[in-house]
Amino acid sequence: MALPAAGRPGTPSRRQSQSLSRVRRGASPCLRLPGSRCELSPRLREACAALQRQLSRPRGVARDSGAARLVAQEWFRVSSQRRSQAEPVAGVLGAVVRLGRELLEHVVNLTDGNGNTALHYSVSRGNLAIASLLLDTGVCKIDHQNRAGYSALMLAALTSVGREEDMAVVQRLFRMGSVNAKASQTGQTALMLAISHGRQDTVAALLACGADVNVQDADGATALMCASEYGRLDTVRLLLAQPGCDPALLDNEGTSALAIALEAEQDEVAALLHAHLSSGQPGLPLPSDRPTAKPSEGGCSDGGEDPPPQ
Repeated sequence: MALPAAGRPGTPSRRQSQSLSRVRRGASPCLRLPGSRCELSPRLREACAALQRQLSRPRGVARDSGAARLVAQEWFRVSSQRRSQAEPVAGVLGAVVRLGRELLEHVVNLTDGNGNTALHYSVSRGNLAIASLLLDTGVCKIDHQNRAGYSALMLAALTSVGREEDMAVVQRLFRMGSVNAKASQTGQTALMLAISHGRQDTVAALLACGADVNVQDADGATALMCASEYGRLDTVRLLLAQPGCDPALLDNEGTSALAIALEAEQDEVAALLHAHLSSGQPGLPLPSDRPTAKPSEGGCSDGGEDPPPQ
């Protein structure tokens, strides 16, 4: 998934180009790293101190101030690149919190021109070690939506997670955020996004964290309708097994999950839905070899494409 660049500076000078080169190699021109401890450069420390003083005033921070611009630029350079590393981010966070808790909250929740925070970038780019550090601060605005209407939690539902430690970070994010929040433009939930992208382990994790299977998006579609349209049989089984799952819900056009499956020629899904509706049972037992919604395991509006976090 492609996110917009954190900043679009003008043509850099030779000296700026050298600094940018160091950033791309994982270091910041405004950071010094003696051993494993990160220290802010005098210039950046002065900017942070000025920003902390602004935060303590009733009128708050002037976004166009030189201090605010420098801090934002360096923060996104360190935290939000594809090749960003956790150690420099941890160092910056430690240095910032020593200057003030208000400053830490401000820096962690800085947004770029597209409304993306460092958490948006770290999650979407699979830098989950950095995402974990951001969550550790306790000041992340997890449910903040970017200009396209997506929160970092929603983007996490799209992330391919292979390692257990990464899934643990994703599950933690789900527990800390509003798992049933809707994207502001489409009304989609994280559960719908995970289903449309075939993230079965993530679907199970979302359900374990309280995802509501009956939430409807702007078109009236549910997670079950989404799974039915794409023929995700295992996901349909998992959703039907959830207490309260209502397969008889209709979208804005009066279409049910069964009708959607039939129209999409998803015969196995249609047969399963028909059997479930005919039985009148509130849920279906899961076969022993099917994934269950445990924390240790892992009609849609987006048409299967990544939501553009613009």
